[in-house]
Amino acid sequence: MKSTFSVIFYLRRDRKKSDGTCPVMCRITIDGIDTRFNTKLHVQLSKWDVNANKVSGINPESRNLNARLDDIKASLHRIYHDLQRFDIVTPEKIKGEFLGLDESGETILKLFDKHNEDVASMVGISKSAATLQKYNVTRKHVANFIKKKYRVSDMAVKSINDMFLRDFEVYLLTQERVSHNTMAKFMQFFKRIIILARNNGLIVHDPFANYKIQLKKVDRGYLTEQEMNKIIQKKFPTKRLEQVRDIFIFSCFTGLAYIDVKELTKNHIRISFDGNIWIMTKRHKTKVNVNVPLMDIPKKILQKYEGELPDDKILPVLSNQKMNAYLKEIADVCGINKNLTFHLARHTFATTVTLAKGIPIETVSKMLGHTNIQTTQIYARITNEKISKDMRGLSAKFNDSEKLFG
Repeated sequence: MKSTFSVIFYLRRDRKKSDGTCPVMCRITIDGIDTRFNTKLHVQLSKWDVNANKVSGINPESRNLNARLDDIKASLHRIYHDLQRFDIVTPEKIKGEFLGLDESGETILKLFDKHNEDVASMVGISKSAATLQKYNVTRKHVANFIKKKYRVSDMAVKSINDMFLRDFEVYLLTQERVSHNTMAKFMQFFKRIIILARNNGLIVHDPFANYKIQLKKVDRGYLTEQEMNKIIQKKFPTKRLEQVRDIFIFSCFTGLAYIDVKELTKNHIRISFDGNIWIMTKRHKTKVNVNVPLMDIPKKILQKYEGELPDDKILPVLSNQKMNAYLKEIADVCGINKNLTFHLARHTFATTVTLAKGIPIETVSKMLGHTNIQTTQIYARITNEKISKDMRGLSAKFNDSEKLFG
């Protein structure tokens, strides 16, 4: 037997306010059993259409109120149909899901807060401050989306479904105006909260079962060998530009990120098993060990600043903001038409300095401190210089065959 389900709005006339408005109530009924809740909306008694169960008039205020009532109704219908798939449906369950109150009292934002508190306690141990920041920003976006889309402060974990995810995706792209890959990253962080809910038995179904998170391939910028040489050979008019150039080139030949270069001290420069000078440190971001043999250019840069800095520091690193500002000046002075940032040095090390010179990707991955070689593969582009070099080598192998066509 098919259930009868209805959603009706009405005014609570006995709670009329001094401004003449009354709270709009919602009544959910299934097979003659009902429950009610306050929508938190208020309407002038004289403007309420009892027969249509909505606000009369076509002015902007009336249209806005009716749109919000339509959203509530649509959400309740969605919850009703979702619950039908997994459970016996009652008006109280629908109300609880809509208001973010299931039997366990577990809501998505409360779960998010518990998770983020755990991450915060692990910062400096197994988590980075940057990771915590990403979870906090994701939580903020989820909270803003719930408030804007469903007009509630929180939602039951069980009410998260495929439609929620797709609506959240649209919200991030259109309302928050983030890029596709940034949106995908937020979805990845949100998925970890859903996995936590499943692992703790808070939900049975997987909202991400039919939702695939896909990152678009991005062509990461890098400098060619010719562009690097322009910067290396340039005589700069000020000491600050010269120092920024030195530190940037140091990173081009070591692959270290800004914060890792900034934190380098004498203790990180060691003679290794092969008798050569190595950088031996840990990535600030992941705490993964990074060991990089020093080539001649970074050695000369270290020698240039040896003994000049306090606290055992080995390079005069400015703030990241200043470094990037001065790098833009360097790009202009050197006639390089690229968005020169400090992180471009890391890309240059991966692409131009190592992979393009035939260094195996496994070796490059280890020097970059990547925990997964798939992360390194984003740099594994084939440069035109390498194509030319490889084809010259191939051509030399066929030189003898020219005699056949002489």
